[in-house]
Amino acid sequence: MKMTKVMKPHEVERDWVLIDAEGKTFGRILTEVATILRGKHKPSFTPNVDCGDYVVIINAKKAVFSGVKLQDKEYFTHSGYFGSTKSKKLDDMLENHTEKLYKLAVRGMLPKNTLSRQIIKKLKVYAGAEHPHTAQLSKGN
Repeated sequence: MKMTKVMKPHEVERDWVLIDAEGKTFGRILTEVATILRGKHKPSFTPNVDCGDYVVIINAKKAVFSGVKLQDKEYFTHSGYFGSTKSKKLDDMLENHTEKLYKLAVRGMLPKNTLSRQIIKKLKVYAGAEHPHTAQLSKGN
């Protein structure tokens, strides 16, 4: 009888994946990123272990949005106090808080547990083409 191999946290081998967002649709990029971060693309996927890879997104500001999302979509924050609801438009978030925008969107695609808080730390987002992870990428690929 053949048994299924279950990964343990110290057995996981992580790679670094570089994704260029220029000209690609925002949501399509994020579904790919969420799959890689979670580790579902690997045959050794184990649901209760963080077995995903590191993801570096470059040219994050050059992602494409369909429809009128840039003008209409809003992100809300609330501190818990009365009247403290604040909203920011998508184009403002993309311009000023690019990393936060990507992390919010990917976090929504991950499971809602402590493992997802560990997984989201492996996402690195950069608005331009330069990033400080060239050594890891050359070693990983």
